Amino acid sequence: MQLSHPLKRQIKISIAIPASFTSDIPHLREKTLRIGLIGRALAIFRIDEALIYPDLLSKDQTGDADLIKMILSYMETPQYLRKRLFKIRPELRYVGILPPLRTPHHPTQNREKDLKIGEHREGVVISTSKKGAYIDIGVERPLLAPGVRMKVNSRVTVVIRRKGRELVGEVMSPDKVKFYWGYRIKKSNSPLGSILKNREYDLVIATSRRGDPVMEVADRLLSRWKRSNKVLVAFGSPTQGLQEIVKQENIRLEDVADFIINMIPNQGVETVRTEEAIYATLAVLNILAL
Repeated sequence: MQLSHPLKRQIKISIAIPASFTSDIPHLREKTLRIGLIGRALAIFRIDEALIYPDLLSKDQTGDADLIKMILSYMETPQYLRKRLFKIRPELRYVGILPPLRTPHHPTQNREKDLKIGEHREGVVISTSKKGAYIDIGVERPLLAPGVRMKVNSRVTVVIRRKGRELVGEVMSPDKVKFYWGYRIKKSNSPLGSILKNREYDLVIATSRRGDPVMEVADRLLSRWKRSNKVLVAFGSPTQGLQEIVKQENIRLEDVADFIINMIPNQGVETVRTEEAIYATLAVLNILAL
């Protein structure tokens, strides 16, 4: 285990992004690159979950949401496992331009001799026997997890326990890893207003140019943040702000968000793109609430 890795936050942080996030870009290459920027933001700021929500209620956005989910999931998967977990698909044609995450669960070492006892790795079950499950963890030979029965192609987190005649490890929950271990992707069929009305999150932060300047609410925001376990930060689309998006459900944003905040006061451009708002917002929150 590398002690230099930042510890995992005690608070679970999710961001909500619209399915129309790439709708203003016609070409798959540019769509892939824009989604890649989101993947990097999730990793840089140690975000636990990206929630993709439909924002145009008059249109089926399944394909848009599926593309975002697929590319973000591909980015989050360690490189040595991608061929096992992802089939060749036209939607992944341009994934070669995606930036690497270089998170703790994306190690660069691919030799067994470099593994350390107690190190965590992501792996995929490749076979099972009476002894347990054999797991590809990206080195020369598979790791044995004794007594484990899991489906082939299941993705797992393991900790290295023994090296020698056999490479032996233990399957563990990724939630038990003490440092940041990547993000999850969730695609919702429910629109944003309905999600927020369910109050699954202790604290909902809506970003909007028409919101309160962040420094005017920083003290109240920090106080609520410290008392929360699950935080959701919501972002609008290339064509609609959050007020307009939830208005399609006859919902007022003020009724479902705890804070509506302008994270980029006095912006020097007419419009801020969603990916730009994500970086700016998460950077501010990272400073306010480490």
